Amino acid sequence: MNAFAEAMAALVADPNLGVEALYRQGGSGPPVAVRVLRSSPDRVGQAFGTEILAATDVLSVAIATLPGLAAGDTFELGPDLLTVTHAERDASGTAWRVFCQR
Repeated sequence: MNAFAEAMAALVADPNLGVEALYRQGGSGPPVAVRVLRSSPDRVGQAFGTEILAATDVLSVAIATLPGLAAGDTFELGPDLLTVTHAERDASGTAWRVFCQR
């Protein structure tokens, strides 16, 4: 385990930062309990010459925990069901940056 992987493990284990989630491959597979970091930044988009403010959800998930992610997979965080639209690896190959829609 490298320093980046150790840091990721410490962050998701922190009760002030990490949250429990249930991951399902393809949205209907068996649930897998994982800890993730969640951020919900607002994004500004354009449509018909008008700016639109949209809430988004971005999760950080250790690759060691979930080696593969794909569009259509889901994460259940409390009452929220998030569907993966896109997932990308960070530069160190330690964590997924997972873009989701509610």
